[in-house]
Amino acid sequence: MSKDDGSDPGRESNPLIGRVDALLKRAMPERAPGEVPVLTEVVADELAKRRTGIDRAVLEKIALDVERAVLARLGPELERVVNENLHRALDTALGKALDAVRAELALSVRQMVREAVASSMVNALKSDPQ
Repeated sequence: MSKDDGSDPGRESNPLIGRVDALLKRAMPERAPGEVPVLTEVVADELAKRRTGIDRAVLEKIALDVERAVLARLGPELERVVNENLHRALDTALGKALDAVRAELALSVRQMVREAVASSMVNALKSDPQ
């Protein structure tokens, strides 16, 4: 495995890798010779020592593994929430559509009854021998 020196421009980089690199490469405050380091400097020095053994490919693999694990845990919950919202939206849309069809059907039935009654009245008046 090769160290990341920016020489592999074709390889997709994971945003998590960039954040990890940025945290690890943070500038340390300068201290005067003979000055005792503070705890954060000691911890940062330890991280820097450990960092020398990990290359970008390993960090990318870790980031992908973390992504997969998070998505595997979020997947079922995400699907449940999406289905719940979809059912709610479909119920609302279907209810509105059924109300519109019901109103249109009622109007059509009234119109057909009105026309049938009018036609019957006309036929009854024509056939009345007065």
